[in-house]
Amino acid sequence: MTDYEREEEVDLLLVEDNPGDIKLTEKAFENASLRNDLRVVTDGVEAMRYLRDEGEYADDPRPDLVLLDLNLPKKDGTTVLEEIKDDDDLKRIPVVILTSSEAEEDIVKTYDLHANAYLTKPVTFDGFKDVVRQIEGFWFKVVRFPST
Repeated sequence: MTDYEREEEVDLLLVEDNPGDIKLTEKAFENASLRNDLRVVTDGVEAMRYLRDEGEYADDPRPDLVLLDLNLPKKDGTTVLEEIKDDDDLKRIPVVILTSSEAEEDIVKTYDLHANAYLTKPVTFDGFKDVVRQIEGFWFKVVRFPST
């Protein structure tokens, strides 16, 4: 294990409304080498409630990483991203956009709102497994996080 690898379980929040993509992402993380706890919320309002420890989410762990779709009901992903990055208590949580959109305007807008990365959803399970391996390798074996 390198100095940068995490020994403890990582907490992930997937913000996704498509049941098929949820299932693919869950399966891919089940096959990951990194011990993880993937939580799922299906709309932008629930994402913010989760992140702010409101209601039934009061005892849930703060995620080490948020995987955020852009096309969400109730509150879209760009609005969620903007709220996260404008909140002093949340802004250090890395947010990876994981969406089907390949539109340049979406890419530019999310980076302008301080997304940490932008990934286009793969269409196959093998593609999802590859994306998870890359997320795992970069975000939890290479990157250093602040201790607070």
